[in-house]
Amino acid sequence: MHANICPVPIWPRLLGAAGALPFLALGALSWLPTVQQQEIHFTLIAYGAVILSFVGALHWGFAMTARQVAGGHLAPGYVWSTVPSLLGWLALLLPHGVAVGILLGGFWAHYLQDRRLSRHIILPEWYLPLRLGLTSAASLGLVMGGLAML
Repeated sequence: MHANICPVPIWPRLLGAAGALPFLALGALSWLPTVQQQEIHFTLIAYGAVILSFVGALHWGFAMTARQVAGGHLAPGYVWSTVPSLLGWLALLLPHGVAVGILLGGFWAHYLQDRRLSRHIILPEWYLPLRLGLTSAASLGLVMGGLAML
């Protein structure tokens, strides 16, 4: 049986890909022997923190626009939307290796929250596949950078 896959609209696809490139580029650059290696590592962590904050804001928007959530409570959506920003901020304060772990955990926890949310509100069919791809790309860049930091 053939699965009917809804294509990702052009702008989310292009902007998502553009947003994934810094993760991959900085992860790869982390392996180059250079005097700027600490700056490259920090830039990767800082970019991860900013993007994690961005994906958290998506849930704030979902909570604002959702007419109804199972049980009628929107508060958990608002509360969750702040967690990624706090994790990103924490990652900026800790050693790079720990920061990579926090960011990875934050991105995957957020993806799981997206999946949970999709059972309660209607999201575009393309949203979860896009988020999975972008979370995977961010994770690859972070893991590359994290391994280079060892």
